[in-house]
Amino acid sequence: MKKKFRDFSSAASVYSCMIIGLSTLVSLPVLADMKPSEQTMKIAYVATYNPHGEGVYLMKVDEKDGSLTTDKLVSSIPNAAQLVLDKDSNHLYVASEVDNYNDGTHGSITAYAINKTDGSLKKLNEVDSQGAGPVYLSIHPDGEYLFVANYISGSIASFPIERDGKLGRPTSVKQSSGEPGAAKPEAAVAGSFAASDHDGPHAHMVDSDPSGQFIYSTDLGLDRIYQWRVDHATGVISANNQPFIPASSPGAGPRHFVFHPQNKHVYLINEESSTLTSYLMDQESGKLTQQQTLSSLPNGYKGTSFASGIVLGKDARHLYVANRLHNSISQFNINENGSLTLADNVWTRGDYPRTIVISPDGQSLYAMNQRSDNITQFNIDPSSGKLTFTDRFTPVGSPSQMVFVSDGR
Repeated sequence: MKKKFRDFSSAASVYSCMIIGLSTLVSLPVLADMKPSEQTMKIAYVATYNPHGEGVYLMKVDEKDGSLTTDKLVSSIPNAAQLVLDKDSNHLYVASEVDNYNDGTHGSITAYAINKTDGSLKKLNEVDSQGAGPVYLSIHPDGEYLFVANYISGSIASFPIERDGKLGRPTSVKQSSGEPGAAKPEAAVAGSFAASDHDGPHAHMVDSDPSGQFIYSTDLGLDRIYQWRVDHATGVISANNQPFIPASSPGAGPRHFVFHPQNKHVYLINEESSTLTSYLMDQESGKLTQQQTLSSLPNGYKGTSFASGIVLGKDARHLYVANRLHNSISQFNINENGSLTLADNVWTRGDYPRTIVISPDGQSLYAMNQRSDNITQFNIDPSSGKLTFTDRFTPVGSPSQMVFVSDGR
């Protein structure tokens, strides 16, 4: 981009330029003495689907209002739709949601080192995801293992994270099997034709509980929530005493879930039925017990919709759920006993919100609108949790996910 310079024609202007130049020279040692964290800009990465999206994009994040500016493409691996950062934001892991990596039948995961000065990425290594269509990545709380859910093949796997950020050989690969779930979601609203992929195993998410003792994975195709244990020393995953529990209703299609940091509940969104289910987690055994199920859609809605994203507010008093086709975000208040109450529903201002994320300061929520090729931003009321659209659209082709880089402050 060409820079524009003013034409200083007067003596006063020339004098001013000399003063500015001298002051800049004086300030250089000050800049040199700044700590790295003070020089670091706020950045985020957005994952996308081809062909509208070309890979992973770097975003600049305004610290005052949370607005986004697309900076540059930093990874062009195909269908780079899934991301996760390590706990110190030094490394980024990107899953290529394909089924033909290296002319085989699996997807891939690439490890990158992050340059926090300019956000550029340095490729460290690339591994086979141990299944087709890797749709979710997560990292164990101790930071030593990465987990992946492979949707197309229905498998999950664990990989050690080496000291330099590279991924090692897989320590576990678990393949789901069993009878597919009901073709039509029993708990869907009237008029819904939301029925897909109940034709075999389809792992949709895998993640560890906050303690790091237990691993859970959802299988949309088999209508199951799997319960696992993980060995901290080896990263080996093994079935818990009760290997899995059924979905909250036939054909529900379990998708994504979040852990509440205080009330021992797990909240899970069911894609096909567009329902939200709460589970009480036994801290000793890891067993989940179903508590409450309610629609993720506003009262009175009839027709087809697919629930997608789920995220907890920073204060863990509010829960937000994205609804595709209805193109909305539902806000739920979390009561002291862990139960949920629908509080509000707002239009995303985009089409097909795949995921929703909240900024690290808890002040903004962003919707990744896959079909309208944009990200929309909402302010979060610190007291009520209510969402208010900011009138900000960020153009991005087929956005899937966004992660914010910690700058160490």
